[in-house]
Amino acid sequence: MTATPLKTSTVWRLKQGRIDETDDCLSNEVPVALVYNGISHVVLMATPQDLPELALGFSLTEGILSSASQLYDVEVLQTSAGMLVNMDIASAAFLQLKGRRRNLSGRTGCGLCGIESLDVVKPVITPVVVRPKVSAAHISDALDAFASLQPLRAQTGSVHGVAWVNGSGHIQALFEDVGRHNALDKLLGFGARAGWNWSEGFVLVSSRASYEMVVKSAVLGVGCLVAVSAPTALAVQLAQEANMTLIGFAKPGQQVIYTGHEYITLAD
Repeated sequence: MTATPLKTSTVWRLKQGRIDETDDCLSNEVPVALVYNGISHVVLMATPQDLPELALGFSLTEGILSSASQLYDVEVLQTSAGMLVNMDIASAAFLQLKGRRRNLSGRTGCGLCGIESLDVVKPVITPVVVRPKVSAAHISDALDAFASLQPLRAQTGSVHGVAWVNGSGHIQALFEDVGRHNALDKLLGFGARAGWNWSEGFVLVSSRASYEMVVKSAVLGVGCLVAVSAPTALAVQLAQEANMTLIGFAKPGQQVIYTGHEYITLAD
C-alpha cells in the first residue's frame, strides 16, 4: 500500500452531553530513511509526501551537499517499515559524509538527536550576505493567504506549513509536514532545485522559530524568517550572528521584530 499523508480513523466525539461515533482525518507520520550511495545516514519521522524535496533540503541544510547539482538522482521506495529515499550523490560529498557520519534518529520537534557531546551543540553560522528589505504589507498579505494554502493542516490540525514569499509579496510555494524542520527542508530543497534567489523575499513558518529553523535558513542564504509564534532566545542570538531579520508573533498588521528592524519597510 502506498503511504499517503492522511489516514482515516474512527473516533468518538463528546458534544452537548452526547458521545457519537464518527470518522476523523489524521496526519500520517512515517519513518523516512535517507540513504546516500547505498549507506543509510538518518531516519526522520515525516509526512510521506514531497520526499525528494525533503531529501535535498536536508542534505543542503545539514552540509552533506554544497549545492543541488551534487545530487544526481533520487529514488523513493516504500517498505513494510517505512520509506526509503535512495540518493546518488557526488563522490566528493560522499567521501566527506563518510568522514563525519554518525547514527541519528530524528523525531518530530527534536533538533539534537544523535549529538555526541556538548562541544558540537552550538552551530557554526555563516552570515547571510544579502539582507532583503521586507515590506510590512507583504508580511500581512502573506499571512492572510497562509492558512488557505495548508490543506493538510486544515484537515488534521497537526502539521506545520512553511512558505516562500517572493519579493512581490506573493506565496510562491508552500510545503507541509508533521515536523516543522521537515517542512522547511522541503521548501528549501524545492527552491534550491528551482534556483530561487533567497535574497529577495522571506520564509514564513506556522510554528515557533527554533534555532534549527534559523540555522537551516541561513545555510541557504535566506535573509528573513517570519514565524507565527515566538522565537527562542538562542534563535534570536543566532539570527543576529547570521545577519538575518527575525520576526515572531506574526499576525496581519502586527508582528514583533527581534532582529533587523531597520530592514522592515512600512511602504509597499
